Amino acid sequence: MTLTVRVPGELSARVPAEQRGPGLDRDAVRLLVSRGTAVSHHSFGELPRLLRAGDLLVVNTSPTLAAAVDGRIGHARVVVHFSTRGDDGRWAVELRDPDGKGTTRARAGGPAGTEVRLPGDGRLVLEEAVSERLWWARVDGGEVIGLLREHGRPIRYSYTERDQPLSVYQTVFALPSPDGSGSAEMPSAARPFTARLVAELVSRGVQFAPVTLHTGVASAEAHEPPYPERFSVPEASARLINAVKAGDGRVVAVGTTAVRAVESAAGADGVVRARAGWTDLVVTPERGVRVVDGLLTGLHEPEASHLLMLEAVAGRAAIDRGYEEALRRHYLWHEFGDVHLLLPQEGPHAEHCSRNCR
Repeated sequence: MTLTVRVPGELSARVPAEQRGPGLDRDAVRLLVSRGTAVSHHSFGELPRLLRAGDLLVVNTSPTLAAAVDGRIGHARVVVHFSTRGDDGRWAVELRDPDGKGTTRARAGGPAGTEVRLPGDGRLVLEEAVSERLWWARVDGGEVIGLLREHGRPIRYSYTERDQPLSVYQTVFALPSPDGSGSAEMPSAARPFTARLVAELVSRGVQFAPVTLHTGVASAEAHEPPYPERFSVPEASARLINAVKAGDGRVVAVGTTAVRAVESAAGADGVVRARAGWTDLVVTPERGVRVVDGLLTGLHEPEASHLLMLEAVAGRAAIDRGYEEALRRHYLWHEFGDVHLLLPQEGPHAEHCSRNCR
């Protein structure tokens, strides 16, 4: 799916919401709500009134890593993005050119055997191509997590204004992994949640089901489908999701990563079972969704492969209409931007369709 729209550069969110003015918090972003082709406009703080008792939010607990490290190939400076850790100790990595404002284009990398010098006399060797821009690579000694903790910083693209501390890229749901694993880039749909907002949602009867999917890099200019990523759906979350599906509640995934995790744990019968491992699932309109009824997500570039997942959840007409409205109302894009809630279509007199519906 490719949208026939162009996102102006001025609609890129350049700093986090809480840095745009005094007294603001992470939830100071706008919320576009789509129910079919009916669209309404809200602040994110209104989310508890847009959901209802018995609804379930599936959230990704993966922490964000300081996954960008400076390096050199010969005399040329590069930035290494550590994307995904393999079972054999290698990492899928992306090499990018620095530009003083994060990074610009991805380098092709290679050939196999190419060495990248890292801080602290470390050495990374490219071994096997994963895709046009990603390589399986090995670091001398294999201790990448320590390297990231000492020399890494959050991945940053040039549309943002400045470097930010790692805490800015952690969501309220992030939990440390026992082995230090995490996501190369923030599961950003959950970023606007605050502890206060979570408490209000719980007080209104909205439940939460934690899952984990360690997401890899998603380059700004490369929109190929996601490659295999590690995920886990615990037994307690599987039971809770199935119970909500059997009742009157709606299962709403917070982010495309949560969709990929929970749909990977669902059988053809739609029943979710506890699972952990690797998933190569790509959710498309042809495959459809078996579990999720709705999705809370950021605004994606017109060429992004994630849009196929959105279409699978809500339909093409809803996505087209929502993005038209997002552009018309000057919503902000990218990880610090505004968010889009896709809910099942309701009747014309449903109480949730407020006077703001257009």
